[in-house]
Amino acid sequence: MQLSAEHLSLRYNGEDIVHDISLDLEGGELVAIVGPNGSGKTTLLRGLARLLKPTGGYVLLDGKEIRSISSRGVARNLAVLPQEHPEEVDITVSELVWRGRAPHQGVFQRATSADHEAVVWALEAADVRYLASRSLGSLSGGERQRAWIALALAQQPRVLLLDEPTSFLDVQHQVEVMALLSRLNTEGMTIIAVLHDLSLAGRFMRRVIGMSDGRVAFDGIPREVLRPEALQAVFRVPMVILEDPETGLPVPLPRDPGAMLKD
Repeated sequence: MQLSAEHLSLRYNGEDIVHDISLDLEGGELVAIVGPNGSGKTTLLRGLARLLKPTGGYVLLDGKEIRSISSRGVARNLAVLPQEHPEEVDITVSELVWRGRAPHQGVFQRATSADHEAVVWALEAADVRYLASRSLGSLSGGERQRAWIALALAQQPRVLLLDEPTSFLDVQHQVEVMALLSRLNTEGMTIIAVLHDLSLAGRFMRRVIGMSDGRVAFDGIPREVLRPEALQAVFRVPMVILEDPETGLPVPLPRDPGAMLKD
């Protein structure tokens, strides 16, 4: 399922953030959006998810303008996991994940075997089945993040948008979440994730879009775009690119400006 932006401009809190962006995100892609704070990453993601009304241009979901599709119709095909979640301390993980089935149910429709299977799959995929009876308020930050990922997966979307999905996670769970996204992608799901960690973007993603001042600064496969000059222009800090000895993939690291002066 294709997701496209055509000359998309977006405003947030009364400020113009995203300026005239055009992108084609093809079905089956695995894409990272990177950039410094304030570059427009999250605003762009929210615009693609129909959470913000464009001030210019439009978003297309499988060739149809996304704002012309009903909310239920969008939710059956596209799920979004924001960085910040509502406080839901009094419900269990299982109850939260069941909410992901709402787009697939009628108002008075009872849960079906397909609903049960989807919820169990989502709990297992996000590694939170053992937490199913726990309340959200009793979980650690990492456990709570994985519970919200399970909610998005329970929708069984064809396109999954995530804003900082590895936030609050330790290294083990960061890798597990990224491996999960990779597996979902190999099974046909289109995944677009805002990431702060450039090493995760280089290691796991197949396409990296760099944002700077509300515009696309670079866009391509990691080996081509994760270059010192391009990253320094976007992040305004000297960068060095190491090579993963096993995969040959780029591992971007910030350089110590003080050490550079001694070179």
